[in-house]
Amino acid sequence: MSVFTRVVGQDRVVDTIRQAVTVPGSMTHAWLFTGPPGSGRSVAARTFAAALQCELTDDPGCGECSACRTVLAGSHPDVKVVDTEQTFIKVGEARELAIEAQARPTMGRWRVILVEDADRFTEQAADALLKALEEPPPRTVWLLCAPSVDDLIVTVRSRCRHVRLGTPPVEAVASLLIDRDGIDPSMAHYAARAAQSHVGIARRLATDEHARNRRREITSMPLQLTGVGAALSAAADLVAEAGEGAEAVSADRAESERKALLEQLGADPSARTQPPAVRSHLKRLDDRLKAESRRQQHDSIDAALTDLSSVYRDALLVATGSEVELVNASEPELVTSLARRFPVDGLLAALETIGLARQRLIANGAPLLVLEAMMIGLILPSAPQGRHTGALG
Repeated sequence: MSVFTRVVGQDRVVDTIRQAVTVPGSMTHAWLFTGPPGSGRSVAARTFAAALQCELTDDPGCGECSACRTVLAGSHPDVKVVDTEQTFIKVGEARELAIEAQARPTMGRWRVILVEDADRFTEQAADALLKALEEPPPRTVWLLCAPSVDDLIVTVRSRCRHVRLGTPPVEAVASLLIDRDGIDPSMAHYAARAAQSHVGIARRLATDEHARNRRREITSMPLQLTGVGAALSAAADLVAEAGEGAEAVSADRAESERKALLEQLGADPSARTQPPAVRSHLKRLDDRLKAESRRQQHDSIDAALTDLSSVYRDALLVATGSEVELVNASEPELVTSLARRFPVDGLLAALETIGLARQRLIANGAPLLVLEAMMIGLILPSAPQGRHTGALG
């Protein structure tokens, strides 16, 4: 199966990639893939990397050769994938990438440096890449991914060819879940719509009952915000759930990575104390894992805020009689009730309140305080508005 089948609902992007790897003169040394969450920008970049290394030169991207399979599996020696879980990519890491980019390919035709979260480069780190981006070796390709061009400094994005992805259609995501994962069609369509076409989230909703139950808990929150006490409890619930999930993943990783590090250093894992040099390595590992855990907690909260905002968005559509398809069409009573409780400008204000909370979290605001302020801003009006609301489609 061709690697391009992985890029869902992005025909124009696929055409651009195909042209770059097949038409002489279409290739360039640095690319920037942008698009909203779930659009598949990192998938498109990995697909591009596989096509560049494919052993079939007449129709690259076969998906069957050793090069395609190893690139997609993340084990090709000439494809460096940076998929950090940390909040920022610092200048030291950027300099290491710039040095690695100078190496010649060992097996494939290209040396590919793929950065899945290029928006996490600090300004100093981005500056450290400028020379490598502007004058790379002839067989080196940079593939950067970010939500938008504005997430990178202008001197970086000006050196890249921009490929913009849009949100894939719900039908395309549902078809992928049905064909690739064998998901029941009704479940696939529910998951694709509820995930707002985010492929990864849609697959989790379709296959994980806990994820579906948790989403229902989040989307039911707006009607439970009857006062300050309920608002504070809802904020604490979001933070606790995100923290527990991050801690569970972090604990599993910490144990395995600590063991691997001790083996690499030749230290005794069963020893009660370690030499100073070993302890310094262990401290750096602990610091990195803590940073990753904080990032995962923030990502989990952000996903919850996406689900929460979808309910207010749907209520606004119903209140204004719009015929746009609803994200939460499977919960008509919830959406209609919310539309009746808030005036239209109140629903708009609710969406702005959630957006402000997101900005504060990005600025490293304390999650509990940020969410408490947000939930208080979402408290239900004391009485329904009594206006007619549009029918759910």
